[in-house]
Amino acid sequence: MLVTSAKGALWLAFSSVAAALGQERIIAFNNNGSSGALQLAGGSVGKGQILVSSNEYWGVIRAAGDLALDFGRVTGINYTLSNGGNSTRPATYVYKPINNMNNTVYSTTGTSNFTGPAFSNPSPSNVVVIAGTIGHSTIIDHLIASKAIDVSAVKGKWESFVSQVVKNPVPGCSAALVVAGSDPRGTIFGIYDISEQIGVSPWYFWADSPVRPNKNIYALSTKKVQGPPSVKYRGFFLNDEQPALTNWVASHWENTPYGAGYGPAFYSLIFEVLLRLRANYLWPTLWAAMFEVDDPGNQPLADAFEIVLGTSHTEPLMRAQNEFGKFYKGPWAYNLNNATIDDYFRYGIQRAKPYARNSLWTMGMRGTGDTEIVGLGVDHIVTMLETLVKNQRELISEGLGVSDITTVPQAWCLYKEVMTYLFAGLQIPEDITLLWADDNWGNVRRLPLKNETSRAGGAGVYYHFDYVGDPRDYKWINTIQLSKTAEQMHMAYARGADRIWIVNVGDMKALEIPISHYFDLAYDTERWGVDSAGDWAKTYATREFGPAYAGEIADIMMRYGMYSSRRKFELVEPQTYSVINYDEADAVLKQWAALVADAQAVYDKLDEAAQPAFFETVLHPAMAGEIVHKVYVGGAKNALYSGQKRNSANAVINQVLAASDEDVKLTNRWDNLLGGKWEHFMDQTHLGYDGYWQQPMRNTLPAMTYVQTAFVSLAGHVGIGVEGSNATVQGDDKYHSNSGNNLALPLMDPYGPATRYFDIFSRGTKTCQWTASPWVPWVKLSQSTGTVGPNGSDTRVYVSIDWATAPKAPYSATVNINVTTPCRGLDRYGFSAPMVQVPVNIRSVTSNFTQGFVESDGHVAISGSHYQAIIPAASASDDNANVTYHKFTSYGRTGSGVGLMPQNTEKLTVETAPALEYDLYLFSNSTAANVTVYMSPALNYLGDWNPLEYGIALYPKGGSANPTMVRPVGVTVGTNMPEGWGYAVADSVWGRTGNYTTSRFKVLQEGAYTLRLWALMPGIVVQKIIVDMGGVRPSFFGPPESFLVGRDQMGKYKGETFLDEVDTLGGSAATPVKCKKKRSVRLH
Repeated sequence: MLVTSAKGALWLAFSSVAAALGQERIIAFNNNGSSGALQLAGGSVGKGQILVSSNEYWGVIRAAGDLALDFGRVTGINYTLSNGGNSTRPATYVYKPINNMNNTVYSTTGTSNFTGPAFSNPSPSNVVVIAGTIGHSTIIDHLIASKAIDVSAVKGKWESFVSQVVKNPVPGCSAALVVAGSDPRGTIFGIYDISEQIGVSPWYFWADSPVRPNKNIYALSTKKVQGPPSVKYRGFFLNDEQPALTNWVASHWENTPYGAGYGPAFYSLIFEVLLRLRANYLWPTLWAAMFEVDDPGNQPLADAFEIVLGTSHTEPLMRAQNEFGKFYKGPWAYNLNNATIDDYFRYGIQRAKPYARNSLWTMGMRGTGDTEIVGLGVDHIVTMLETLVKNQRELISEGLGVSDITTVPQAWCLYKEVMTYLFAGLQIPEDITLLWADDNWGNVRRLPLKNETSRAGGAGVYYHFDYVGDPRDYKWINTIQLSKTAEQMHMAYARGADRIWIVNVGDMKALEIPISHYFDLAYDTERWGVDSAGDWAKTYATREFGPAYAGEIADIMMRYGMYSSRRKFELVEPQTYSVINYDEADAVLKQWAALVADAQAVYDKLDEAAQPAFFETVLHPAMAGEIVHKVYVGGAKNALYSGQKRNSANAVINQVLAASDEDVKLTNRWDNLLGGKWEHFMDQTHLGYDGYWQQPMRNTLPAMTYVQTAFVSLAGHVGIGVEGSNATVQGDDKYHSNSGNNLALPLMDPYGPATRYFDIFSRGTKTCQWTASPWVPWVKLSQSTGTVGPNGSDTRVYVSIDWATAPKAPYSATVNINVTTPCRGLDRYGFSAPMVQVPVNIRSVTSNFTQGFVESDGHVAISGSHYQAIIPAASASDDNANVTYHKFTSYGRTGSGVGLMPQNTEKLTVETAPALEYDLYLFSNSTAANVTVYMSPALNYLGDWNPLEYGIALYPKGGSANPTMVRPVGVTVGTNMPEGWGYAVADSVWGRTGNYTTSRFKVLQEGAYTLRLWALMPGIVVQKIIVDMGGVRPSFFGPPESFLVGRDQMGKYKGETFLDEVDTLGGSAATPVKCKKKRSVRLH
C-alpha cells in the first residue's frame, strides 16, 4: 500500500465473511470430494506464494501483492509474492512529476517512482496462484503456447479473464490456480475475484467489513471464463466533498501546497476500492481540490493502478475546475478569451500525455464554476461549442501525436443546459460518447433514440447518489432506493446507454451499499435484473455479514431504502406528513421505530468484529433517519397541540429536544468508532433547512411554540380534538365556527377504515375525569372514561361500529357522542358541553359486483399494481407483440409500482398499448371525479417533442372508453427543469403536488365503473391512483388503499393507514386472498 505524507498509519481492516457477489464460484472452503480441486491454504500448504512475471504491468503486480496480504487476512499467514527471480527488488512505476509550481508552462522535475510490493525469492513448490496479462507476461504466454491454457474466449476483449487450475504450470510447481487477463484490468479483476471469494470484502477498509478466518481454501477445478463487463467504463465522481470528506482528509494527511491532503495516500485507497468493486473510472474531487496539481503523484498513480482517469462535466481536457481561475487571466469565456483557453487545454493535454492509455477525455465547456454559459443566445452558444470541440480535438491530436482522433476515448456530458443545446441543433462528432445526465435526483432525462444507437461513441449515463442544488441539497447519508436505481439503469441499458456509467457519490463514505449495487449492475447487467434489488441485498448481506442473518439484513436494507428515499432527510419538514389525516405521521414513525428495533436486534447478534461495519452501513442510517423524523413530526405535533392549547405541546418540545440530543450522541458515537477512524464524516448539517436549497451552517430545530400552563384555558380544563381537523372544542378557533362546540369525525361506512379517533387532552391546571357516551349502542369506543391532567398524557379514543347490530343498509345518520367532565368552572358561562359527531353511512354494493375497489369517505384509492386485468392492445403488431405490464416490487414510496416492459419499447399509442383495468364501485353521483395518478418522477427521456404520455378513462361498466390523454412533464429550457419537477422529486411522485396527473370525469350515477390506464412508454411507472369524489384530505401518501371486493373481508379490513395496504414494505397487512383476473394477458 502506497503511503505518502500521511499523519498516521493506515488502519488494518477487521476480518469478514465474503462471497464473490453474484460471480461464478471458483473457491471453496472444503474439498467435499470435488475432483481436481486444488488446496490453496491449509493442509500441507504452508506459506503460499503468488507468482507474476517480471515483465508484468505494475498495477497487476500491486494487486497480486494485495492478494498475498488477503490470504493473510483470512488464514493468518501472509503469502509471499515472487516474479521468479532471486533477490529481486520491488517493481517500480517510473514517472516524471510535473512542476506544480508553474501550471501554465509544462515542465517536469526529474523522475520519481512508485514502489510495488516486496518480492520474495521463488519457491515453486509453494506457488498456489499465478497471475498475468496475455502478451505482457512471459509465464502466461508460455502456458498459452504450450496449450496448458486456452484464452481464445477472452484474448483481445475488454477487461476479461480466465481462471483455472493448471497442472505443472512452472517447473517445481505441481498445480496452481492460473489467472490470465486479456488486459491489465482483466487480470486485476481476476486477482480480486479470488480475494473476494476467499473472504475479503472490497469494503474491508472503507466500511470495516470483517474477514471470517478460514484455514482451508480450495480452488475448484472448473474453468471460469469472465467476458467483458456490460458497461465499458464504470466509475464514480467524488464531489460535494466539503465538509465531510475534506475534513477527514485534512485530519489524516498533510496539506498539499493548494489545500487539504488529497494526495497519493488518499487516492490509493480510492483506486483500490474501485478495482475491488470491478470499476475502472474516476472523476476526482472538485470543490476545493485540483487533482493533477495538488500532488504531482496523483495523475501517474491513477495510471499505475490502471484506473481510467476522467474529469467532471465542468472540467474539460484533464484540467481541474479551479485551475483556470487560479493560474490564468481573463474570463472563462471561449468567445472572449479563446487563445488563453486553448493554451489552458494544450497544457492539460501535455500533462496527461504520458498517461493517455488510461485517460477518457471530457469534451465541451460550461460556464464558470459549474454553471451555464451566460451572455450569449443559444444559437451563438451552439456555434461556439461546435468550434470549441473541433479545436479541442485538433489540440488532442496534436498533443498526443495521433493521426486518428476517433481512437482517443472522448465523452461530452450533456448535463443540465448542455442537453438543450443538442436539441437546438448542436452537432457532436459520432465518435464522442454522449454522456446523458439524470436530473440530479436519479431520474434519467434523456436516453438514446432508435437512430442514435449506432453511434461509434455510444452513450452513457451520469447519475447521482448525492447532489447540491435545487430543490434542496442531499449529501448527508444514504437516501438511495436500490430498486429505483435498478429500474432506471436497466432502462438506460436497454436503450443502449452502455459505454459509460458514472455516479456522483459525494463523500463516498456512507454510500457503500448503493455504490456496490450500481457497480454490480454495470458489471453484469444481465445477472442483476430489473427486479433483483432484494436478491442483491441478500447476497450483499451474506458477503458482508455471513448467511445467518442475511435475510433479516436484506429486509432492513430494502425498507431503509424506501423510507429514506420517498422524502430525502433534508426535505423532511413539519408539514411533510399529516398529523391529522390517515394517521400518517404516526405510521411513518412506527415504520422507523420498527426498522431501528430490527437493526439493533441484528447488531446485538453479530460478532463483535462485524458490528462496526453493520453500524456504519445499516444501523447508523436507520437510527439517524428515525431521529430526523422524530424531530420534524414532533415539530408538526407541537404546532397542532399548541394551536389547540394543549399542555402536551410543551412535552412535545421536550421530546424534540431529546431527539436533538440523540442526534448529537449518534454523531459522537460515529466519531468515536474504532478510535476515531471515521471522525468528520458526519460533519454534514442535516437539520434546519428553511426552504433554501443550500445546506444550513448549523443544525437547528423547527420552530415550536410554548404554551403557558400557569392558568387554565378560557374554554376550560379539558379539550377535544378529532381526526381530520386542527379544531378543538370547547372554545373558539379559526378551524370551526365561533361558539360551535361540536366536531365531526370523517365518515364511517362498512367499506371504510375500521376506526376513527378523537383526542381528549388537558388545557388547564387540574386533573380531570371525563366520560364519553355515544347516543346509540352500536357505536363503540375503545375507552369511555378516563382522566387527563396538566402532567399526564392525552387520551386517544378510537370509535368503531358494530356492523352486526347497526341498522341495515341503506341507512345514513350522524351519531352524537357526549363528552362530559365535572371539571367545569367559569368556562361553563361561555361554552356549552362539547360533542363529537360520527357521520355513518351504511350501504352496500350490488350483488353482481364481485371484484373491484369500493368508494368510501368520498374517494377510491388504488395501488397501481393491484389491477384487475391487463387489456391487450387493440391493434397488434411486431412492435408491441411482447409488450405487457410488469410489477416493480419493493419500489416507490410504499411498496410497488407497475409499468411497461420491455424497457426499450418505443412510444406507443392508445391503440397499440395494452391497458391496465381497475373495477370500481362508486356511491357518489351527480358529481365530478378527479382522478390523480401517482407516477414515479420520470422525465421526457425520448425528448420533449416525444413526451411521456398516458391515456386514462373512467366510465360506467360495460360502456365505452373515451380516454383523456395526459402529458404530465413539460419542456426543459436551459437549466430550468419542467414545471412541477421540484415538487415531483421532493415528493418522489408526480401527482402529490399540482394537477399534472389529474384528470376530471363525470360520474352521474351510483354503480360499477371501469378505470383504464394506457401507459404509452416504459418510463411511466404507476404507484397509486386516487379517484377523488370530494373526500380526499391533504396528506403525503394519499388515502390508504380502498376496500377491494374479492380480496378484503368485512370486519377484517382496517384501511386506517398506509401500513394496512397489502404491498406496503414494513406494513401490517396480512397476505390477501388473490382476486381472479379477467381478460388477462401474459404477465411479464
